[in-house]
Amino acid sequence: MLAENITSFIRFVEAHYENKKAFYGQPDKWFQVKLFIEEFKFHIVVSELLRINRFTWDEKYTKHLVNQIHEGMMVIEEYINRNYNDLFLLSGRIHTLKNLRQPFVVEKSNG
Repeated sequence: MLAENITSFIRFVEAHYENKKAFYGQPDKWFQVKLFIEEFKFHIVVSELLRINRFTWDEKYTKHLVNQIHEGMMVIEEYINRNYNDLFLLSGRIHTLKNLRQPFVVEKSNG
């Protein structure tokens, strides 16, 4: 479910970036979110998450992939919060993705 929602998020960002008439803010802000998605390789991570969990659940690798998604989403979430006036359409989707990934995230220890 998380992978499907992230795929939907990626499509939403790409569709709004490509349809420049639909912008509710500065196109550069949407482009930056698109660049974050590419930088954190969400397409690859999501397809891998779907692949490994197609028939059986691989807990260790799933948590590793979700942690990669989590790191990228934290950066995107911070960027959206700083540019809320231009990216407010993404805030609801970010909140949903945060709630979906939270049970799988393994916090890194400081020691």
